[in-house]
Amino acid sequence: MLIGLKVLELASVLAGPSVGQFFAELGAEVIKIENPKIGGDVTRGWKSPDEPTDDRSAYFCSCNWGKKSVALDLTLEKDLKIVKKLASKSDIVIASYKPGDAAKLGVSYEQLKSNNPQLIYGQITGYGSDDERVGYDAVIQAESGFMDLNGEKDGHPTKMPVALIDVLAAHQLKEGLLLALLKRTKTGEGSFVEVSLMHTAIASLANQATNWLVGKKLPQRQGSTHPNIAPYGDSFVTLDSKRILMAVGSDKQFDELIQIVGIDNETLGDSFTTNQQRVAHRKELNKLLAEKIMNINSVELISKLHGKKIPAGFIQNLKEVFEIPQALEILLSDAGVQGVRNYIGRDSGFWKLDSGLLPPPHLGEHTEEIVQGLNSN
Repeated sequence: MLIGLKVLELASVLAGPSVGQFFAELGAEVIKIENPKIGGDVTRGWKSPDEPTDDRSAYFCSCNWGKKSVALDLTLEKDLKIVKKLASKSDIVIASYKPGDAAKLGVSYEQLKSNNPQLIYGQITGYGSDDERVGYDAVIQAESGFMDLNGEKDGHPTKMPVALIDVLAAHQLKEGLLLALLKRTKTGEGSFVEVSLMHTAIASLANQATNWLVGKKLPQRQGSTHPNIAPYGDSFVTLDSKRILMAVGSDKQFDELIQIVGIDNETLGDSFTTNQQRVAHRKELNKLLAEKIMNINSVELISKLHGKKIPAGFIQNLKEVFEIPQALEILLSDAGVQGVRNYIGRDSGFWKLDSGLLPPPHLGEHTEEIVQGLNSN
């Protein structure tokens, strides 16, 4: 789909590199610039204890498939000259510098577009271009309300185990860059697209934001349970000690659920007829459900629930996750390295493009190839 598109990645960690991998999966040539003086992308060294990897850590492998790594130090005039030449031949630049740093290094949008008026420049910042603070996902989760919402009712505010704000910011930037590409096809003009982690986080609060803005109810931590639906996000242990999560979203689904687990109307009473009642009496409801479900085998229960189209599933660890068909369908694998696709749209046929996708590169693996290619032009 995007074969022939040239992307220059001046980004590190997760958000920006995820965007780079997205374009690589769709056929673009993505050149990742890494500073050899600091060991390249900092995530190359983000390893868990005893992790058996080389300079391509497990973390680095999460968002750097399909790229060519060029080791250059932008503080050196000769290396900066190479980067500027690459930018002059690129369609898109992806950057994730602290506000002001790109200009100091000579690779801001204003500096690069002078030699490439059609350039599309995508920038990720922590708080916007007018705020010099460095943006880190964990801090943004704290400041944007996510941590205050996440965790058990009587527990501490909890960071999510994935850098979710980075992931969401990457999706926001992809959308902006695709719109900029569309604009360029119509007008021939380049664009500057900026996404901040803080704006992304606040925009992603979704119904929790409007629980406050519209409902004037300050959301409270309540574990995995849903503030507006019950039983939704509640989990129960079965006879064979499996934990199953429920996501019952309608009165019809609830009526069928109580029939499946064997709760009669006399036992149920009138306190759970509507969803609003079930939310108000969640504790009592969950006690009734738990007592019944603990006497039912998990496979039998899941089979009956799915038979009635009631949303429910096993709580699985990652070993179990990567044994299911859906995970295997989006797995990337090359020379003993594995990862997961960034783009997962099915009916477009784009997946065929990644059959020759390069594995995550070693630091500077393609420097000679790219520099010689520039010099020969």
